[in-house]
Amino acid sequence: MATIGYARVSTGEQETALQRDALNAAGCAKIFEDHASGVKVDRPGLAEAVAYARDGDTLTVWKLDRLGRSMKHLIEIVTELEGKGVGFRSLTENIDTTTPGGRLVFHLFGALAQFERDLIRERTRAGLKAADDRGRRGGRQPVVSVEKLAKARHFIANGLNVREAAIRLKIGKTALYEALKKREGLDR
Repeated sequence: MATIGYARVSTGEQETALQRDALNAAGCAKIFEDHASGVKVDRPGLAEAVAYARDGDTLTVWKLDRLGRSMKHLIEIVTELEGKGVGFRSLTENIDTTTPGGRLVFHLFGALAQFERDLIRERTRAGLKAADDRGRRGGRQPVVSVEKLAKARHFIANGLNVREAAIRLKIGKTALYEALKKREGLDR
């Protein structure tokens, strides 16, 4: 049963010394490192630490945010470790999944994170429905406004082609073709 450490800093200029000192003091036999942003999916040091860990080992980090990109990602990693029989420990937050209390706290974190995601999803759906009920649509506004379309029609009626009208209106010719086709039934 080994205690394995994992340290991560976001940039190349930062040092892992503080994390390494804490991990060494916690009794880590081997420490893996990454110098990468937390949002990066590819973290070879973490992959190596997870692959190195055996049944009965404990992966230890200085702080939760050093391990996962988000609560969801953190839960995925800890679940993967649990599947291998590997415990997880965070020194700063005092979480240790090798104890019943630590597992409870970690699973409460996971449940709260899932609850938050569900609330966000529910509020987003309600907001979209309310906007739809008021006749509002999300997304980008059309490039070719009603006014620009009217000007384009005027230019075209006075002898300009679609490309020339688009240049004068400072819009793309493809967008103007689409607007004309959609609003006027033009087949070009």
